[in-house]
Parts: sequence; structure tokens; C-alpha cells
Amino acid sequence: MSNTVLTGDLKFLNLGEIIQLLGTNSSTGVLRLTSKYASEPGLVYVAKGNPVNASAGSLVGLDAVNSLFGWIDGTFEFNEQSVNSENVIKKSRMELILDGLSLLDEGQIEVLGPVSYDKPSEKGDILPVIRGPLVDYMYVVDEEQYYQGSEIAVEGKHGSWVWVVLEGVIDIVKKTPKGPLTLLRIGEGAFIGSLASFSMGGYVRSASAVASQQIQLGVLDSQRLSAEYTRMPSELRSVAMSLDTRLKEVTHRIAEFHSKKQSLKEYLKEYVQGKEPIIKQGKEDERLLSVTQGEAYVVRKIDNIYVPLATLHEGDFFGHVPFLDIGHEPYSASVFGSENLETRPLDSESLQEGFDQISTTLKNIIEHTATCLSVTTKIACDFHKKPDPKKKKKSKS
Repeated sequence: MSNTVLTGDLKFLNLGEIIQLLGTNSSTGVLRLTSKYASEPGLVYVAKGNPVNASAGSLVGLDAVNSLFGWIDGTFEFNEQSVNSENVIKKSRMELILDGLSLLDEGQIEVLGPVSYDKPSEKGDILPVIRGPLVDYMYVVDEEQYYQGSEIAVEGKHGSWVWVVLEGVIDIVKKTPKGPLTLLRIGEGAFIGSLASFSMGGYVRSASAVASQQIQLGVLDSQRLSAEYTRMPSELRSVAMSLDTRLKEVTHRIAEFHSKKQSLKEYLKEYVQGKEPIIKQGKEDERLLSVTQGEAYVVRKIDNIYVPLATLHEGDFFGHVPFLDIGHEPYSASVFGSENLETRPLDSESLQEGFDQISTTLKNIIEHTATCLSVTTKIACDFHKKPDPKKKKKSKS
């Protein structure tokens, strides 16, 4: 049985935005795209919010999804139904979106209709606007408006407020020795603030939030969310806090890569050299472990280069989290360990049960952190991507 729950025009919502929307609702079913420029519809099979397979004409899998980013004139329809398709697409949801938009911008995907994209980041990359699901106004205690250019949160300052974006777009900006660097752009349903504020009552902001246009924010009931956070199972709290720490580490790496403060060789001598991975990138691995002693190192391999992402310490987790798409191990990163590394297994089913029982708002904040981690990871890795020889040749001509 299938149930049509979402329809619309691709001029109103593009494929990246549709995938984000399905992801935030953990939807399972088939997304059907039609265009007057294509003789056959394009199909994307989605399981728990993540694309697992696709078809577009003679293309299947990742190639098919990438080609569908060029369908900017047409309609879409999502049917909720069981999906039995093999999981052939291993990329995280946000990595899939970023790569698709980049390929579209580089002219490597055929465009079915007129299109143009802005390039808001300093590196010239496309930064999609990260959005969230519909806001639960039960948790909104006040509303605030900010004008374009206003700083909502300032890097290095203490703060405990958490906001949800009601209208507009906000730039998340990180200080670097070479000047400010835009890391993310967030829109309706996304959050400003950190999970750390629920456990510490106040923390040092790791980046600034700047209004890129006139915006409206909802102030969340921090006291209520803190109380709920405290009641969460201890292991779920540890996973959530470790996720928050990872995001801060990756943003710190981006600042270092942007300023060329430290070479990859210095990192990798400690992280990778002479070590076998505990979890190997791209391999099926259902383990979920907590660090009890020593350190674990999360590293992504691109173009035969290892890019260090995060150092994990006692209390941090690594491995497969069934309810979060973080864009790291096992599919998109490896994990190495120090000589004295010791771990203990975590119960994935118990964590899933605890996650299912928390409020939708707290759940959305945790999922938003995971989405931001996935996006910032790709930005960190893009600093080390080998230039496309076709683009280099084109720029010389």
C-alpha cells in the first residue's frame, strides 16, 4: 500500500530541499520526479529519511540521484510505502545534497530548465540552506526579530539561549587568522545554539550567527528542555554531547585548514601512520562503541588523502548510530585508535528506544546537530580535494 503525503513543483522546492524535508521526518517511501524535458520519471527510494537507491532513465544509484539535481522544471510526488530496494547509496544525506549541487554548478549535470545558483561562501562553494521540520510552538516562549547584518550569537561569548529560525536565513561564521569564514547557512526550522547549554547552563559560543536578511526567531524554553535533557538515559546524553563535541572539532579543523595553520602530515603522523583502522570507511559495520581509555581518531579518505576530522576522548562514541545521519563512520570515515585505546559496546536498541521517547523538539535539535556535522565535514574535506583538471584547463583558456 502507498500513501501520497507530499506533492509540489520543483521550482518551489528543489531536490536537495525535498531530501532534507524527508530526512527530518525520517520518511520511508518513493519520491517520483516528472519533467516535460524527460521521457521517463525519476525515482528515489528513501528509507528512514535517507536515499538508498534511485533510477533515472538508464542511470541507477548515485549516478541517477546526481542527474536528478538537474531537474529544476517539473513536479514531484512522495508516496509513503515500504522500500525493499538494496542500499546502494552509501553517502550521508547532506553529503549527497552538497555533491549534487556542486556537480550542477560545475556543469557536470544536464540542466532540465533554466537555473542559477548563488555562491555565498568565501571559497566559492554552494552552501545550501539547512532547514528543519515544522516548529513545535509548545516550546517557543518568545519571538525576536533581527535586521540584516545583526549578530545573534557571538563567537567566544558565553550564552545559554537556544533559538529556532521562524523566518529568514542566518550565516554561521567562524573566526580564522585569515578572516571570517562562513561555515553554514540555516533557515526555517533550524536551530541556533548548542546541546552543551542543556547540561552546563551556559557555554562559550564556538561560532557566530549573523542575520543575512531580516529574520524572525523563536526563543526556546531552555529550562524545560534542560529538564528533559537531564531525564534522558545517561548513555543517550553521552552520545548527544559527544556529537556536539564532534561538530565543534570539525569547525575548528576548518579554521585550521583555511589558515593552513597545520599540515596534514603532522596530523596523520599521530592519527594514521602505522595503524590499522578499527572501523574502515565504506564497510558495513554495525558496532557502536564508547571510549573508556585513550583516544580514537576519525579520518575521511578522499582522492587518496586522509583528512583528520576529530579526536575522540573518554566518554565519546564511535560507530553506527541507527537514528542519526552524521556523515562519518562507517560509510564516510574510518576510525583509528591510540595504542592505549579501550572501548565498551553500547546498546543500539536501547539508545533507539530512549531517542524515540524524547520530545520532537529535543529530537530535532539532536538531528540538526548531526546534519550540521555532515555539512561541515564536507567543507573540511573540500580544502584537500584535488582540482578538477577539466576546470583548470577551462580557466586557462
